[in-house]
Amino acid sequence: MGGIKKWIDEHPNLWEFIKFNILSNCATVTNFVVMWLCTGFIFKSFIDQPFRFFIFDYTTKDNLMLCGFLSFLVATAAAQTVNFFVQKNWVFKSNAQFAQAVPKYIVLAVVLVILSAALPAYSQALFINLGVPASVAPTLANIVNILMQVIISYPAMKFWIMPDKK
Repeated sequence: MGGIKKWIDEHPNLWEFIKFNILSNCATVTNFVVMWLCTGFIFKSFIDQPFRFFIFDYTTKDNLMLCGFLSFLVATAAAQTVNFFVQKNWVFKSNAQFAQAVPKYIVLAVVLVILSAALPAYSQALFINLGVPASVAPTLANIVNILMQVIISYPAMKFWIMPDKK
C-alpha cells in the first residue's frame, strides 16, 4: 500500500481525475437505473407519442419518442443530483460554500440536461443506421451522453464550481 500512497502523493491531479471517474459511477448507475425504469415502465405509455421542440427531435420509434425524451431527461437530472454531492464531498473535498456552488452547478446541470436530452435522438438514429439493434441503441446513446458529461463536467467542477481554495 505504501507504493500506491506514494504514487497518489506524487500525482494528485491524476488521482483526482481517476477518483472523479470512479466515483462518477454512482451517478452512472443512477442514470442507467432511472433510464431503464423510465423507458421500461414509468414513461412507456408515451412510446407512440412523437415529441419535437427546439433541438429535441424524438419523432421516430427508434428514439422512443416522448418516452425517450422524458426518460433521458429524468435520468440525467437524477444522476446530476447524485453527482454534485459525490464530487463535492469525496473527490474535490471542496470547501466551496454550498450557496455559491449550487447555482453554478445548476447552470452546468441545465447545460448537461439539455445536451443529454437532445443528443440521444441523433445518436440512437446513428447507431441504428450503423446496424445496432434498436433494443441496444438507447444504452449506447446513454454511454455517449455519459462520456460527454465527463468531458464537460470535470473541468467545470474543478475550476469553476468547486475550486481548491485551501
